[in-house]
Order: sequence, then structure tokens, then C-alpha cells
Amino acid sequence: MNYFKNAIAIKEEFLSATISTIYMVFFTAIIAGIIGLILGIILTVTERDGILENKIVNSLLDKIINLFRSIPFIILLAILAPLTRVIVGTRIGEKAAIVPLVFGTFPFFARQVQNVLLEVDSGIIEAAEAMGSSEIEIITRVYLKESLPSLIRVCAITLISLIGLSAMAGAIGAGGLGKLAIAQGYNRFQDDVTLVSMFIILIIVYIIQGISNILIKKTIH
Repeated sequence: MNYFKNAIAIKEEFLSATISTIYMVFFTAIIAGIIGLILGIILTVTERDGILENKIVNSLLDKIINLFRSIPFIILLAILAPLTRVIVGTRIGEKAAIVPLVFGTFPFFARQVQNVLLEVDSGIIEAAEAMGSSEIEIITRVYLKESLPSLIRVCAITLISLIGLSAMAGAIGAGGLGKLAIAQGYNRFQDDVTLVSMFIILIIVYIIQGISNILIKKTIH
């Protein structure tokens, strides 16, 4: 208990930082999830021999996603700072962090979605086309339905990665457990604060992984 005296002294700040982290992750996951899912579907159906084959659209989206994925997140934070100020009116804080977090997350998720959807048996798709199913029906009833367990798995992977990004964003004043670990723990040599911040992040990760495992088991058919 004596070792954790610094962490105990700021226990209210841990609660506030945890809420801030969950806030950033939650809203980023919704926005980036929607964008990433749509882009992943478009990338899949516009592939060569896809149900909506379009080389121009596919090539353009592929290059955009590769571009954002190749930029280190810490640099992306700086690059997007002017855009962040335009959107939310400030460069720091939880709301400001959501903008770069979205740009750092949706390309990764879109690529994961594409990889999952491309694994769907082409025979099932051909059968759906032969039965006269429309492109929308094939996307919703074949691609998404058949790959649901894998989609849940990549959602969990993306959320866990997003938690890591949110902690990194804390290093430049975005708030949350990352900021607490750096500003209070590392900069002030309070190792117990950094350690407790890490433990809380690990708990959140384990909860996400546990929920995803339950959902995967329920959707496997």
C-alpha cells in the first residue's frame, strides 16, 4: 500500500481518466466502425470479379487506406491538428482526440473487414446471384451474415488497438489514462500511477476480449 500511495491519493482522477478513455474509444469506435465497414464492403465488391467490379474506385480507395495506414499515429496527431481545431474548436481534450483517432482507426478496420469478406465462399455468392439476389441482398445476406463471427473478432482487435491509440493520444493532452500515465506517472516519477493506469487499460482490454468471445460462440453456425 505504501508503494501505491501516489495512486491512492489521486483515485478520483483515475475514475475521471477511465471515463475519458471509454468516452474516446466509444465514440471513435462508432464513427470509425461505420466508415471502415462501408469502405471495407466497397473494397470487396469492387475487386476484380466482384459483384460491383470497378477498378478505378477500388484502386483509389486502396491507395487512400494505404496512405493513412502508413502514417505513424503520433505524426497523424500533428498533421490533423488544424482540421481538429476546425471541427471541434480545439486541439486538446477528449473531443479533439476523436478526430485523429477516427483517421487512425478506420483504415485499419476497413482493411480487416475487406480481408474477412474476401474469405466468404465464392460458391455461396454465385448461388445467390443465380437465385436473382440483388447486390444489396448479397452484401447483407451473404457477405455480412456468413462472415459475422470473423467480423466480431476483427471488431475486438480494432477496439483493443484503439485503446492503445487513445493512450498514445494522451501524451499530447488528449486526456484519459494515457495522459495520466505520462503526465502524472512518468513525468513526475510516480511509477505506481503509471502501473495502475496500465492495469486499468488491461482490464478494459480483457472485458472487450471476453465479450467478443461470447458473441463469437453465439454466432458460429
